[in-house]
Amino acid sequence: MRTDDAWLDTAWDDATTRVLLLNESEVVVASDGTGPVWVDPADAPSGRRLLLGDQDGEARFAVSVDPAAVRLPSEPLRSQLTSLEPAEAALVLQAVALAEWHRSHKHCPRCGGLLESTQAGHVQVCADCGRPQFPRTDPAVIMLVTDDEDRCLLGRQSRWPEGRFSTLAGFVEPGESLEQAVAREVEEEVGVLVDSVAYFGNQPWPFPASLMIGFFARASTTDINVDGAEISEARWLTREEVASLSAEGTLVLPGGVSISHALIETWYGGPLPGRW
Repeated sequence: MRTDDAWLDTAWDDATTRVLLLNESEVVVASDGTGPVWVDPADAPSGRRLLLGDQDGEARFAVSVDPAAVRLPSEPLRSQLTSLEPAEAALVLQAVALAEWHRSHKHCPRCGGLLESTQAGHVQVCADCGRPQFPRTDPAVIMLVTDDEDRCLLGRQSRWPEGRFSTLAGFVEPGESLEQAVAREVEEEVGVLVDSVAYFGNQPWPFPASLMIGFFARASTTDINVDGAEISEARWLTREEVASLSAEGTLVLPGGVSISHALIETWYGGPLPGRW
């Protein structure tokens, strides 16, 4: 229906329609801390309209406001995720991804002309050459590596607080399969070779525009040699060590909204003892 202007106008005027407010690509939050702000269309400020779809048969839009014109209280989506129900989270994730795409893609990559929004924010068309552009999603692999002793391999980025560890991850490069990307990233980041890669699941992650594709990987070597750039420290851990170090507070693991958490929890066999 995003190609039907008459339908879009009717849906916008419908009394049941709700509109999510975005400060460019950040979520506008309620002053009482109750989460994202949804308003009636009549109360929505001027901005770029984005059709999100429907919820229980009622239309849902977002409006991305130019912060140079009006500044609304907002927060990055990461801070909101843990408090959102799945149905609302799906709409908010889509809204942020679309708004971020519009924020970062303003010119045609072919001729440099200005891009104009169409199809309720889902397509941009060059005003000069007419070439359409579509929202970008960057595939990234995220993997939990285990060895023959069923230990898991976790790494820490240098910018993270001491003790915070997570799974390894990286972007897929041109010409790679997903499995090849897993093997390359693990070898590049920690010097470990893997010979078995199994798909686990995936998660949209619009920070700014990724699809996180999760895997379990089996290591054929265990010597660790971190790259010192992306990963500053990596460790093999048993389940007993995960439990004891988390209890001590010296190991801090990913939170429950991330696929990284799901990978580690599946290996661990139950709720993880620590959180970010």
